[in-house]
Amino acid sequence: MATIKPFAALRPRADEAAQICELPYDVMSSEEARAMAAGKPLSFLHVSKPEIDLDPKWDVHDERVYARGLENFRRLISERHLIQDAQPGFYLYRQIMGAHTQVGLVAVASCEEYLQNIVKKHELTRPDKEDDRVRHIETLESQTGPVFLTYPAQPAVDRMVQAQTQKTPAVDFTASDGVRHTSWVINQPEHIRDLESAFAIIPYLYIADGHHRSAAAARIYRSRQGRGRSGFFLSVIFPHNQMQILPYNRVLKDLNGLTPADVLEKLAAVFTLSTPGSAQPAQTHELGFYLAGQWHTLKFREALLTSPDPKERLDVSLLQQHVLTPLFGIDDPRTNQRIQFVGGIRGPAELEKLVNTGQAACAFSMFPTSIEDLMAIADGGGLMPPKSTWFEPKLRDGMFCYLI
Repeated sequence: MATIKPFAALRPRADEAAQICELPYDVMSSEEARAMAAGKPLSFLHVSKPEIDLDPKWDVHDERVYARGLENFRRLISERHLIQDAQPGFYLYRQIMGAHTQVGLVAVASCEEYLQNIVKKHELTRPDKEDDRVRHIETLESQTGPVFLTYPAQPAVDRMVQAQTQKTPAVDFTASDGVRHTSWVINQPEHIRDLESAFAIIPYLYIADGHHRSAAAARIYRSRQGRGRSGFFLSVIFPHNQMQILPYNRVLKDLNGLTPADVLEKLAAVFTLSTPGSAQPAQTHELGFYLAGQWHTLKFREALLTSPDPKERLDVSLLQQHVLTPLFGIDDPRTNQRIQFVGGIRGPAELEKLVNTGQAACAFSMFPTSIEDLMAIADGGGLMPPKSTWFEPKLRDGMFCYLI
């Protein structure tokens, strides 16, 4: 059963939260982060991507980079831009992005349960990225960005959350991208007990985003043999029916020696084609395909949809197996340099731009993977194909920090 615990968060002052809290460290390049933080001395990017304050020629994994992150972190604390709560509690974190609203419980989850697969994973991690997070956490003695978890929605938890969000929030701001971020503090002992009890009957938690952060926390826990507060990792936990998954689209740099007519002819063996088509698929097993200035709608043929394995029925799996490998020669999408992945937040216009400017030869617009499919694959011990899901909105780094 899932174990969650309250903790005394290090949080931004309410009147400075908009200046401090930033997008996660791993959704932008160092150059993009440098531009975003320019003229913003309180930006948490100075902590999460401290290379922006140093010579761009330096390796981002240089020891001096992590040291600068610690220096910047300590400055935010010493100048009381970040203040630690006096007592442990849970927190609520609401995000509003356009018409979408999601409210998560901020807590620390168990590293031991991560190792026991009670906290379930769905993707592989890269050792170099794990190493980076381990060094960042150990240098700062803090987890500064939460893992994004989900769980099968529970009406009892929903009711508790709804009651708490009627109270006055601790922090409430709208970021420059238009996403509104609001938080509440839950520190009454009876409410803490009620939430712990409600989660104690939830059998599993699922990692939506943050596999490297959780893996790094588990490595530190094992190396420290559970000393101090290392046995837990910072999390925001959302009910599954509030999750918003956007597509992860594919663009190809070339047609593998084929003409546009050849490509359409070969695709007709895998899909039923409609031309002109839509840039945005309307349902699962439907794709948009952009080639030579024209959108086509592709629907997988029924004969390809018979596998009992939920992973094999994913559109990204079907596309890889029946199109990208045999037709375009993209054997391993993790390493092949002829394929690029574009998060759905950028929309079809980004795909059109890449093709129209000659940076790509064609593009596939995907229908989003469902959270139910992700959970089913994780339940079966499987791994999602690379670049299957793009969760929005992103949790802000610096909103909550967990001192270990």
